[in-house]
Amino acid sequence: MTLKNNSSELRVVVGLGATGFSCARYLQQQGYVVAVTDTRLQPPYLEKLKKEYSEIQISTGKLDEGLLDEATEIIISPGLSLKEPAIARQLQKGKSIIGDIELFARAVKVPVIAITGTNAKSTVTTLVGKMAQAAGIRTEVGGNLGVPALDLVAHESSPELFVLELSSFQLETTFSLSPAVATVLNITPDHMDRYEDLAEYTAAKHRVYHNCKVAVCNRDDLQTDYKQAHQQRKLYFTLEKPGKNTFGLLTKGRSVFLAFEDVPLLPVSELPLSGRHYQANALAALAISYGAGQAFEPMLKVLREFKGLPYRCQLIRKRNNVNWFNDSKGTNVGATLAAIEGLGGEIQGRLVLIAGGVGKNADFSLLLPALEKYVRAMVLIGEAAPILADVIGSRVAVHRATSLEDAVHRADQLAMSGDYVLLSPACASFDMFKNYEHRGEVFTALVQELKS
Repeated sequence: MTLKNNSSELRVVVGLGATGFSCARYLQQQGYVVAVTDTRLQPPYLEKLKKEYSEIQISTGKLDEGLLDEATEIIISPGLSLKEPAIARQLQKGKSIIGDIELFARAVKVPVIAITGTNAKSTVTTLVGKMAQAAGIRTEVGGNLGVPALDLVAHESSPELFVLELSSFQLETTFSLSPAVATVLNITPDHMDRYEDLAEYTAAKHRVYHNCKVAVCNRDDLQTDYKQAHQQRKLYFTLEKPGKNTFGLLTKGRSVFLAFEDVPLLPVSELPLSGRHYQANALAALAISYGAGQAFEPMLKVLREFKGLPYRCQLIRKRNNVNWFNDSKGTNVGATLAAIEGLGGEIQGRLVLIAGGVGKNADFSLLLPALEKYVRAMVLIGEAAPILADVIGSRVAVHRATSLEDAVHRADQLAMSGDYVLLSPACASFDMFKNYEHRGEVFTALVQELKS
């Protein structure tokens, strides 16, 4: 396609999902000539863009290389890889290719807290946002979680702080962000269908630390440590006893406390959510908020009140002395491992685990020690079911289900009094559902329909 307007300031947005739409709208409002291209014939926001911004040219069905050649700058949505041939050719030509977070970084003038990691990003981002708001700071929360970052810029609240959840995909195309506090919460293999190896994935995550003032690292996961830190201050969190500049768990008498260095802050018994994985999230949020200069009192108030996010180890029903947990957001091996260990360590019974979906070339063998220790039986669904079954072998009793409804009924038959049934798929949802939220909604409805 040849652009009708021959402006030298053409910006081409690649991908027309929620992020791509936010980019197109932002750029158009900034006065740029904008065009959009998408590999899909009917991308999700096509009709909305046509209706609200009819002057923006759109090319769908494949990436329009004519538009890409004319572009002064290309803004790529995180769902599309820089290795996509049409994009890779533009990179070879020296074309500037950025993402929505780079546009955001160029626009904002107030502090930003940037949070990434394989797992727990959404929970920690939400906690940090609530802590800032409890401290009276006008705060906007979004990015990879909820509201696209550029839509936050358009809000009329005059924010004093942005708290962003960032994916590795977003960080790949971000260059100008200078976070007040940045963290990589954890690293476990994910998106191995997109990255060459774990090192490439880790390097993408570590881009969050570039130009940050305070780096918060997980002392229990050395892959998160920012080795290049020079001027930056470093804080740590751990599930062990804390040391200098570290938040961790401190035992005093018969009680265990969230603590900073040698100062106890809050008994873990006062947290509404149980499990070591949530204690790690709480400690990370404390470290990040402390790194941003906030006081402990509002932070601890939030931790006493926070009941968790939907689809993240969410207790949805207790029936016949069996608790049912919805962890549909567990879309990778690391998330499911955290859920198994977090819940399995607190019950006298065992877990019945429902797993499966789109495997993303994941290494499911990493689950085996936790499966053997905590899981009574597994019910497998979706594309990855045969792969999971092959990896697990005879380590744990394996049952195959034809649908999530079938899986719920099989799990109900397998669970014994005192057990937990856990949906934590370790896989993406797109083979059977629109997204992990849809999967979680269906699961909740099915569990609620079980007869008492």
